[in-house]
Amino acid sequence: MTFSIVARDPATRALGVATATGGPVVGSLVPHARAGVGAIATQASTNGLYAYDGLDALARPGADAQTVLDQLVAGDPQRERRQCLIIDFAGSAAVWTGSACEPYADARIGSDVAVGGNLLADAGVLQAMLEAFAATSGALEDRLLAALTAGEHAGGDRRGTRSAALKVYTNDPFPATDLRADWSEQPIADLGAILAATREPGYADFFNRLPRRV
Repeated sequence: MTFSIVARDPATRALGVATATGGPVVGSLVPHARAGVGAIATQASTNGLYAYDGLDALARPGADAQTVLDQLVAGDPQRERRQCLIIDFAGSAAVWTGSACEPYADARIGSDVAVGGNLLADAGVLQAMLEAFAATSGALEDRLLAALTAGEHAGGDRRGTRSAALKVYTNDPFPATDLRADWSEQPIADLGAILAATREPGYADFFNRLPRRV
């Protein structure tokens, strides 16, 4: 009932995740990331522990997205109802779509990116997201937003889209970008407006003055 993207910017090493759904507050449980570690989207019959346990596991030396996802799925008796996308700090991605996820449900991996969704209009949603991400230049936030927008235009969630969220982490333990539209007739467009507002001098100057880890 959700379509999501996890990605890494190979130039800046930023990590990001964006998601949209037909229900409310998708940003509370689906999208997760950690600076220097990875990004995870956990959806369908959401298991929020995939995100917390998964990011902890990814932070261990030698861990990678596929190994961590295999561990999460193996330990979950309800795995066939889950969908999960993971990207690690090296840019490797792994995806899982259980056989009991509501169709159309699938996930795809590209270069430094993975997309996935369930209860989608059709396979074109995922292809549109990958193509938009690859074709868009600029900051990771813009590329994630372009992917969500393309997915929605391709049909998105069959129920329509009522909430959306986007997170990006760079070098700090707090997010560089953390946007949510929890209940709206146009949540993805709302994310674009909120992102633009964060780039205005009033907020951007404040954010840039925040203390950073040396």
